[in-house]
Amino acid sequence: MRPNLLAVTAVGFSLFAVSAQASPFTNGSFETGSAPGSFITLDGGDATSITGWTVGGGSNAVDYIGSYWKASDGTRSLDLNGLVPGSISQTFDVISGQTYRVSFDLAGNPAGGPQFKTLDSTANLTLYSPPPFDVNGNSLSNMGWLNYSFLFTATSSSETLTFTSTTSGYSGNSSYPTAFGPALDNVSVTAVPEPSTWAMMILGFFGIGFVAYRRKSSASGMRLA
Repeated sequence: MRPNLLAVTAVGFSLFAVSAQASPFTNGSFETGSAPGSFITLDGGDATSITGWTVGGGSNAVDYIGSYWKASDGTRSLDLNGLVPGSISQTFDVISGQTYRVSFDLAGNPAGGPQFKTLDSTANLTLYSPPPFDVNGNSLSNMGWLNYSFLFTATSSSETLTFTSTTSGYSGNSSYPTAFGPALDNVSVTAVPEPSTWAMMILGFFGIGFVAYRRKSSASGMRLA
């Protein structure tokens, strides 16, 4: 292979390596952690029961769901209301200046009110609040999971992703007035190539094609001579 073709090819593949670099985010479907059985209720400050995640809030803040309902991905998920609204967060390594996409599946605990379940998701300075999730018509075996996503740009070498329940309406059950909240599963964080990166990649592949064309043209000229 000619040196100039080697150089252009190296540029193209190095750009792929940069754009495909994975963020060290972990356990997005909550499959690793303490065995929840049907479900267990976790207190704020618990940083061990769900691998990689820290529970926020007071006592009985988040339900770690096992077989209680059908998860979106795998067999485990969360209800962000234990007996009270809670939160879950994870801090992970990023590249400053890089844009990332956060994707997650949202549903709601259909075993009690209110009908509409809500949460906020935050990463760096970005706040994203998906539309209220309507549990009407859903069941523990058919949760009606919906996927949402948002973008954020890192400004340091690590960022924290947090999901916080904003569901506090009366459940209809006086024993557990705020115990039925938004359900969360299948969280992922992936790097998003910037437009300038795409432009460099396109130019790199154009260069590969141009060099290949010149090589073919030179070979044809030699045969004609």
